[in-house]
Amino acid sequence: MESEIAAKFAGKTVLTIDVYGTLIDWERGICDALGPILRNRGHSIGDDDMLERYAWHESALEAGPYMTYREILEESLRHIAGDLGFEPNEVELDAFSHSVGDWPVFPDSHDALVALQRRFRLAVITNGDDEFFALSNKRLGIEFDHVITAQQARSYKPSLNNFHVALGRIETPRSQILHVAQSLFHDHVPAQALGLQTVWINRRVGKPGFGAVPKANAIPDAEFPDMRSFALAML
Repeated sequence: MESEIAAKFAGKTVLTIDVYGTLIDWERGICDALGPILRNRGHSIGDDDMLERYAWHESALEAGPYMTYREILEESLRHIAGDLGFEPNEVELDAFSHSVGDWPVFPDSHDALVALQRRFRLAVITNGDDEFFALSNKRLGIEFDHVITAQQARSYKPSLNNFHVALGRIETPRSQILHVAQSLFHDHVPAQALGLQTVWINRRVGKPGFGAVPKANAIPDAEFPDMRSFALAML
């Protein structure tokens, strides 16, 4: 299996990689930040419910006029709170919108990226902004060759614009680029629309539903449960 995967992607020289959901455990981070706010307001709901509510509101906001990711988080909380019948205060909004720097790294992310850097140039295409990615990258501890944020693109994936910005900056033929991501909705659908091959890091394997992302249909070129197994197959 590993040799087959390496052979399948033998011509690749650049990996474009999603961050939140793929390298950073944003579902755990969202639940750890949002859960206490809801419980303090008398709403004890499960993680899956929380994540589905977040996915619905975040994706709708990101599809509209550009807002900073901090504003996206604040408005997502306002909408979730509205669904549940309360209005969040400034302390709650500030706590949730500044929580990204505390979202944990998946345990395998750093070592997998270090290994992959031996063969590939690594480029980030993230829906975070410059500030939040910098905080997350302190946890990752990796120097990427390119970093393309939603703030720089002034749009959010699944907009094709984010990928156009990235491709213009990387200046490598698409046939040599492999996109690596967890979200079918945010990443695989648009990447494949532009002719990129994709690898699904299915962090939710064995879990019900789609978590913090809307449902989407895509057929990735390969699937792995984590970055470690992907790196082992590629090297």
